[in-house]
Amino acid sequence: MLYYKTLQFTNSTQLNDPFDCHPALVDFTNVPTDRTKIWPAEMIADLESNHYEQKRDKTYICSLTKLYDSIPMWAYYNNHQGICIGLDMEKTRNYTDKMIGMIIGCLEWEVQYKDVIEKPDYFRPFLDLFRYQMSTKAIEWRHEQEVRLVSYDPYPIYMRIYGKKPKRNECRDWREVRAYLDLGGNCFDSVYLGLNIADKDKKNIIKVARMCNPDIKIYQMKMDPNALRLKEELLEI
Repeated sequence: MLYYKTLQFTNSTQLNDPFDCHPALVDFTNVPTDRTKIWPAEMIADLESNHYEQKRDKTYICSLTKLYDSIPMWAYYNNHQGICIGLDMEKTRNYTDKMIGMIIGCLEWEVQYKDVIEKPDYFRPFLDLFRYQMSTKAIEWRHEQEVRLVSYDPYPIYMRIYGKKPKRNECRDWREVRAYLDLGGNCFDSVYLGLNIADKDKKNIIKVARMCNPDIKIYQMKMDPNALRLKEELLEI
């Protein structure tokens, strides 16, 4: 992100939660009788749910969070050895609000955490079903306070598409390819260095961060001696 000044978007089928963005979040079973004059209800339900499965295939998500000091996320994402990058969202929106796919700009949605039992009825919608599908997660994830940037069917001309080069005669799932949106260096507001970051990594990150944005703020995460929490210390470098 810092070296290339980009945001990474991942296909919504490739997220680490198998329930994420799944069409099963929506109920397709209550087919109105006036839709069953030619085809049976089961076929119509399959056709409509398949449409939402295709939407999932074409949707790319950049997952962000409101937090920089979450002990669980620091632990299970990088064992406190990595970094957290802070974005200035007002400046970032200057790059995400343009036509980069089949919809204008990136949709910006806060994830809604629910017990996914009360599925919305596809045939009697009470809300934006696409938003519900793409921004609803199980309540067990609520500690992440996730905010998503959503791009539908991004154009390669506006978003750089990268992936590992397939081996000879290898078939590859195109959904494994990531999409990258170019940003300006001023979008990168801050960097938080993990509690256990190695000295070599720390020096390299600071160097790259300063190249990205000379005014970026660099923080070192530390243990708060008076509480079971993390606190940040601004480094004067």
